[in-house]
Amino acid sequence: MSFESLMKNETIKKIIISFAVVLFIFFLDRITKILILDIAEETGNVDIYINSFFNLYLVWNKGIGFGLLSFDETYIYNSITILIFIINLVIVYLIYLEKGLKTYFLLAILGGSIGNLFDRLYFNAVPDFLDFNYKGFHWFIFNVADIFITLGIIFLILLEIINYKKEK
Repeated sequence: MSFESLMKNETIKKIIISFAVVLFIFFLDRITKILILDIAEETGNVDIYINSFFNLYLVWNKGIGFGLLSFDETYIYNSITILIFIINLVIVYLIYLEKGLKTYFLLAILGGSIGNLFDRLYFNAVPDFLDFNYKGFHWFIFNVADIFITLGIIFLILLEIINYKKEK
């Protein structure tokens, strides 16, 4: 087997694994959102008390992660959506360049981002429904896609800190 064919096989393998990871995250996000939206359709709303720490409460987010930068103006919403699409293209390029753990953290971000981008395009908003709280203090309401985006970013930052300390 020649080096070129080996490289081609490694590239194909990386593409297949990357595609599978992104699809898994996307479908996990879709399934949870479909379940919540079905509950909302049946009952008129989603306000489910699970325990004193966790509830399901449906809100429609027109901003970015955790409802930040929410605007009612269509042109601002569309501009943010286009920016998210461009960022996704940059992430795809970075995935192509990277090797190792960093690739998987970028895939987590991409999978979550595509899940939320789908909702922005289909619903013109993202359904958020995971509501964690402690003694009346509520964190931002978020969804499964936001979890993967956040964890991907956190682990990328930690990896950069570790690599920086190794270089010193």
